This record gives sequence, C-alpha cells and structure tokens, in this order.
Amino acid sequence: MIPPALFFIIFKYYPMLNAVLAFKDYNVTKGIWGSPWVGFKHFKLFFENPLFWTLIKNTILISGYLLIVGFPIPIILALALNEIRNGRFKRLVQLVSFAPYFISTVVMVSIIMLFLAPRLGFFNVMMNHLGMNSINFLGEPGMFRSIYVWSDIWQTAGYSAVIFLAALAGVDPALYEAAKVDGASRFQKIRHIDLPGIMPTITIVFILNVGSVMSIGFEKIYLLQNPLNKINSEIIATYVYQIGLLNANYSFATAVGLFNSAINLLLLVVVNMLAKRLSNTSIW
Repeated sequence: MIPPALFFIIFKYYPMLNAVLAFKDYNVTKGIWGSPWVGFKHFKLFFENPLFWTLIKNTILISGYLLIVGFPIPIILALALNEIRNGRFKRLVQLVSFAPYFISTVVMVSIIMLFLAPRLGFFNVMMNHLGMNSINFLGEPGMFRSIYVWSDIWQTAGYSAVIFLAALAGVDPALYEAAKVDGASRFQKIRHIDLPGIMPTITIVFILNVGSVMSIGFEKIYLLQNPLNKINSEIIATYVYQIGLLNANYSFATAVGLFNSAINLLLLVVVNMLAKRLSNTSIW
C-alpha cells in the first residue's frame, strides 16, 4: 500500500496546501507562502463579476443536461446487452459502443467539427439533399449544449455501461430460474430482478456523478468554443483557464476553482445523505 499512498500524498493532498493562494495576492518573487494575505478579496471580485451568474448557469445547465440524459443511457445499454443471447452479436455491440471512449478529445472535437461543418459537413450535405438550408451548428448558441451532451454520450456510454454489466453479472442466477418458472417476461425480469440487483451500484454512481456536477470537462468545451456560441459555452473551467493561465491572475483563478470545488463537495455530502436515508446505500 506504500506506493499508492505516497502517490496520493505527494500529488493529491500536498498540492491542496497551495489552495491558500486563493486568500493571497500572489507575487512571483515572494512565492505562494511569502505573498501577502488579502482574505476573501478574490472571492468577492468573482461574486461581483458580471459574468458570475452566466458562468454558474452555463455550468449547471450543461452538467444537469448531461446528468439527466446521460446517466440512464449506460444503464439501459447494460440491461439490453445483458438480454442478448447471441454471443457474437453481443461482443460486436460492446465493441462498437466501447471503442469511441478511446478516441482522444482533440480527435473527437475534430470529428464533430467535420460532421457539423456549415458547407461540407455530413449533416448539412444530407439536409441540402432533402431541400433544407445549411445550419452553422457550432455557431448557434442554443445548439451547443445538445452537441456537447449527445457527443459525450456517444463517446462514453459504452464505457460507463461496463460497471453496470459487472454488477449484473453478480445477480443470483437462481432468481432468473425462479422467475422463468413463474412465467415472468423479459421486461418483468429486468424490473423485478435486474434493477433491484444493481440498484446499490446505480446509487453510488449517481452520487459520484452529482458530486462532480460543477467539474464538467474543460478540454472538449474549450475546443468547441467560438465567439458565436460563447454566451452558452463559457463555463467556470474555461473562465479559470483564461483568467489564471492566459492573464496570469493565479490568485483569482485559484479562488474561483476553490469555490467550484466547495460547491461539488456540498452537493456530494447532501446527495450522499439523502441516498443513505432513502435507500440505505451511500459512499460513507
């Protein structure tokens, strides 16, 4: 246990000490610990920033959209795969749904841009053949969230379904035999055996997903972002990057990131507490 413990201490817990940067006015020559304390100055600047509510709204809407739509799909996919009796077809579906997860973010964004290109993109070419006008999908702010969420579901649904397939493998086969004797249909088996059997796993995964609502992926959104859709695509993560790294305002960026982490922690604790009361299943 010593190597992984050292890894987490050195690369995870020790860097947390530098979060004091959020309460200081960082000076390169004096360093993090030598810089003067300014209290909650940077938090106050962020809360008074005209972009504050826009950043919060965009982050929550995109994350909430992804959670509401994206969370059930891997469960449905796992249940469907579990019902397939043809082994070769089952392996083929698993391969096709699992493979996109290994596509890098940059390549994935390039594929999305090529498919949604205004003139030569696949979707616009098909629309033109059907007599419809071309649409600049990535230039329409209202379409950004759907493009991000559904492309993310396509990329990660197969991988996310693996944990539910593993949980289904642990369901007692005797339950299926008893249900078969009682004349239960496939849907009834799913409803009364599969879902209750994997409900603890579903609860834990849901808690973890809610706990990372405010930590939506930075890379993909930043690469899909452009001046036309920025009103709906600017989130806390991209704002921290621009302020912290591009403008070298490290203290302010740390304060924003710390606020984001605090919200995630609060959500995690609240959802974990509710799950423990309602289902007696929780992380701790």
